Amino acid sequence: MAEAAIEVWFYHLERTGLEQALPELLEKTLQRGWKALVRAREGPRLSHIDAALWTWRDDSFLPHGLEDEPQAARQPILLTTGFDNPNAAEALFLVDGAEPGDLDGYARCLVLFDGGDEAQLAVARAQWSALKAAGAALSYWKQQARGWEKQA
Repeated sequence: MAEAAIEVWFYHLERTGLEQALPELLEKTLQRGWKALVRAREGPRLSHIDAALWTWRDDSFLPHGLEDEPQAARQPILLTTGFDNPNAAEALFLVDGAEPGDLDGYARCLVLFDGGDEAQLAVARAQWSALKAAGAALSYWKQQARGWEKQA
């Protein structure tokens, strides 16, 4: 399971969708000098996220690729449904209720969930409970009008 040093941050999306929140968090991750792995439950969702990252902002570039593309392991941001970490990412992003799997090797896991989706809320609550029981350091961030506020 998780090493004691892993931080797991839960991001409760209430004001924007994943397509707006994820790129901002990925940009901050790259600014730290970290690589990111974005894990979704289903492959078609990855295509949607891929398109959103390419068109996010005209003044920003988020270098990324899909798991089945050549040189995927060299991507600073890798989009996947798999449980391995081929790009040696420090940050794992879980979207759409994706499971964390083995968190060894990651510095931080970020769980993004839609506050208007009861199924995603239920999954996030179950993940919180399981990770807390496993001894992970947890934080809960609530979306505000401008930015995020740490709630727990």
